[in-house]
Formats: sequence, C-alpha cells, structure tokens
Amino acid sequence: MFVTKLIHFTKKLVRIFTRPMRGDRGEGGVIVHPYRGYGSHSEAFIMGRVFRQPGRLAGWKQGGVASDLVDVARRVVRHGVRDARVDIRLGATHATVTTDRDGYFHAHIDITHTLPAEAIWHSVKLQVVSEDDAISTETEIYIPPASTDLIVISDIDDTVMYTGVANKLKMLYRLFMEKADRRTAFPGVAALYRALYGGAEGNRQRPMLYVSRGPWSIYEVLEAFFNLNHIPVGPILFLREWGMTIKRPWPRKAEDHKSDVINNMLSLYDSLPFILIGDSGQRDPEVYTEIVKAHPDRVRAIYIRKVDNDPERDVAIEALANEVRLAGCELILAHDSVSMAEHALSKGYISEESCQAVREDTHEQQRQ
Repeated sequence: MFVTKLIHFTKKLVRIFTRPMRGDRGEGGVIVHPYRGYGSHSEAFIMGRVFRQPGRLAGWKQGGVASDLVDVARRVVRHGVRDARVDIRLGATHATVTTDRDGYFHAHIDITHTLPAEAIWHSVKLQVVSEDDAISTETEIYIPPASTDLIVISDIDDTVMYTGVANKLKMLYRLFMEKADRRTAFPGVAALYRALYGGAEGNRQRPMLYVSRGPWSIYEVLEAFFNLNHIPVGPILFLREWGMTIKRPWPRKAEDHKSDVINNMLSLYDSLPFILIGDSGQRDPEVYTEIVKAHPDRVRAIYIRKVDNDPERDVAIEALANEVRLAGCELILAHDSVSMAEHALSKGYISEESCQAVREDTHEQQRQ
C-alpha cells in the first residue's frame, strides 16, 4: 500500500514540476512563464520570468514517468535570461520592459483606453525577444468590476493551508498523498473564501489577493493547491524573492514584505475597504494592527486564525484587538472558519446561505 502511494505521489509531484515546460515540446531554448496579474481601470501590474533550458537528447521518447524525470532535470539546470525585451499589450495599451539578471520582469502599465466595465479577467498578450528567440504568449490580469464593495487580502501559510511552504516536501506529501481537497486546507476555508468572494448577494466577485512567505518557485504548487481545494483564484503575485546578493545577503523579513504589499494595495484601490486574514503563529496581528493605525477606516475586519496554544499570545492579540477597535476596526481571534464566517455574516459581508455552507463543510471535514 505504501509503495503504491509513493509511486502515485512521485508521479503527481513530477507532473507539477514539469508543467511549465511542457510547451517547449522537448526542444529547449528560451521559455516565458507569465504569472497572473492584477490592477485597476487605470493601471496594471504583471510579472513573469524568461528562462533558458536544454532540450531532450535526440531520439528520446516523450511521455511517461521517465520523460517527466528528464524534464525535472532540465528544470533544475535552467537559468534566467537577462535583458530580454518583453512587449506587453493590454487591448490598445502597450508597454515594454526588460528582464533583470535572474530573468524576471515586473511591468507597471498605465492603461490608456477604456476596459469593459464589468469584466474581471482581462487578456494580456506578451512577446518576448531575446538574442536569438521571439516568443508570444498570453496571461490574465484581475481588475475589480464597478460592483466591487471590498477587497480581501489573505495570508496563505497557516491561514488557508497547514504549514508547509517552509518544508516543501512535507507540503507536497500532504497535497498529493493525504486527500488534498480535505487535509491540506483548514476545514471550511474553501467555503469561507467562496462566501467572501461572492458577498451577501453571492455575485460580488470581490478581489481575493493572496500573500505567501514562500519564493516564486512554488507558484505552480500554490495554484494547484487552490484548484484542488476549490478556493477562489486570485493573483498570487506577492511571494518573496529569495535570491541573495552582496548588497542584500538575506531575504527580506516576511512582515516587511507583507506590510509593503498591503500598503500598495490600499493605494491602488484607494476607494475600497479591506478585510485582512492571517494567523496567530507569525506576526500577522502586529502587522495588520500597524496597517489599521496608518490607514484609519480602510480596514473593516481582521480575522486571525488561532494556530497555537499559547495563553500569553492570546492576551497579546486581545490587546491588539483593543487598539484596532479605537481605529474603527474589529480583530477577531478565531478558532475555526465558522467563527470568521459568523462574524462576517453579522456585518453583512456574506449571506446566511454561504455561512451555513461554511458550517457544514467545517463540521464534515472535522469528522473525517
């Protein structure tokens, strides 16, 4: 039984890691991998990476586990293409950026034409030109419709999913060997996020923005996790770069990264209120409290998932709750997804029907 599970896990794991390179048909060369973007009706942000990888050996048969393992090896030795030109078109809007030394590109585009008012995902065409290759591809950016009434920003690690980003093998084991749609996500979290996405009317299509302490290299794994657990998709564009340089020998602190992300979102969507979701295991309560103090009346609620058994930590978070209350916000230390949903229902953020779905999903998963 264990051997069968191990084989199943290995196949799934390999497929995840080889997914972004299947488009090269084994020929190798320059590959472009854009990530899902975000923006408003006046500006948009898009990120991606251009990299070079070797082709398969001549005569190598494509398909099967052996071929996938070869692709894993090709992925390991690939490297970013620096100074590649990336031409970006969003409707009538055009911009050009170049990749950095690791092959990443970051585009901030001023939108010069009117976008469809109620569309939420907009197609973006990219053409990447390097020294010897020209590649065309597409991606999407999320822009809130006019009906949007608030924005949700959520941490991922220990908030949506059990800790694993710091231990990737442990996370992947849970994702593919322990019923991914049940055990990798906290009970009821998928129903809760669907409720927040739809709002009290069920059709709000609110922006769901996700923050992770992990590096960009796990982007595909996080996307698979969201799809497997039926959690509303949104830009997962806020992962840290872990590359080290002489000037910056250590990764940025997670709380600094998160604070910068939220401040940028408050500026981008300056007419909308926010809900912030995190956990008690890290410094989310402290970071969110400082955000509320700096931006009074912009954050409607803070939901903190309790993931520890530390009474002193509970006291500290309660003190923070008193601080944000003075700034017109509520901080809820929640033992489960139901507690968050019931508070959201009491404030009119979600419907009774969707709150009941959270209760049912939570109780069902807790029994398993």
